[in-house]
Amino acid sequence: MDEWRNWGDAMVAMYLYVEGGGDDDLLYNACRRGFTEFLIKSGLKGHMPRIVACGGRRDAYDRFCTKLRQGQAAMLLVDSEEFVDPQYCQGEPEQWQPWRHLAQRKGDEWAQPAGATDGQCHLMVHCMESWFLSDPDALKTFFGQGYDANKLPSRANAVESVAKPVVYQALAEATRHCKTKAPYGKGEHSFLLLARIDPAKVAAASPWADRFVTILKKAMAC
Repeated sequence: MDEWRNWGDAMVAMYLYVEGGGDDDLLYNACRRGFTEFLIKSGLKGHMPRIVACGGRRDAYDRFCTKLRQGQAAMLLVDSEEFVDPQYCQGEPEQWQPWRHLAQRKGDEWAQPAGATDGQCHLMVHCMESWFLSDPDALKTFFGQGYDANKLPSRANAVESVAKPVVYQALAEATRHCKTKAPYGKGEHSFLLLARIDPAKVAAASPWADRFVTILKKAMAC
């Protein structure tokens, strides 16, 4: 049985509530599988959290809050959607303040739950697709003939500096003429790519991604 399914009735040490998964079982399963493969390659094999694909970001936040009220260990992983103000990234990564970003962001304005720490909140900056930009080799292999890497943002640009609409547009343009796959589509391709990208490249390019994996591994005693 795949590790991503093998929960059984064992005690769950950590619940990880992630934004993503869409509106049907196929996408929820694809989301869980994608994040599971990514985390296994990050060094969490044998120490995995229970990944809960939540669809929308608000559902992820609400379910995270509910689990905290039940006294369970939990983490939240959502897109930042926007640039994260440097004032929230001062000091060591464990001291960064993602809750402040989410509290001030119009459309979220989420209160930090009672008892929750900043180490339980993690951001994909600006979005999960931003991680893909850190591994152009995986993109080229996945999309194959017709893929045009020149349509992606310059490698000179920091991954976390590229706005979400630009990321989506770049992926669409780079894959527009692929021979064996349709142009990039979030539902069709995103979680398959997540399972294929190199976490080491993502962590090197994205400080917030590195923070997420580092803190999760520490929490899971890896």
